[in-house]
Amino acid sequence: MKDIGLNEALIVAWIRLTGILKNTRITKGMIYNEAIVMNLVYNRKLGGVEKVPFREIVAETRMLKSLVNRTIDSLVEKGFLRRSDGSADRRTTYVELVEARLPDFLEVHNHSLELAQGIVDLIGEEDARSFVRITEKIAACVPD
Repeated sequence: MKDIGLNEALIVAWIRLTGILKNTRITKGMIYNEAIVMNLVYNRKLGGVEKVPFREIVAETRMLKSLVNRTIDSLVEKGFLRRSDGSADRRTTYVELVEARLPDFLEVHNHSLELAQGIVDLIGEEDARSFVRITEKIAACVPD
């Protein structure tokens, strides 16, 4: 087989990985974008932040504002999140978890954690930590 070059190999590896993640239903039981937003808001809550600004979700997920808005609307409609305005600046919209629906999200999240553990078991802890470090490095330098 002809060597396709590093750039092409990187693209092929990326496509394979995203296909594997999508096909394993890493967010089984929840729409992928909803699970991504919920994970971000949940992790902020674990860090002591109750209300997450809309703009932070946009920046962190790198999703279009309109997609984040539709995703949050869906999560609010399903009772997972609640919207609120900022007390100091009414132009800022915040979202917060609805505690009553947290167990439903955690069921989806725990499935994702099981899949992640399977990957760690397959590639080993050292390679998993390297993968995290490399993806964080890539995310830090890719322009918005």
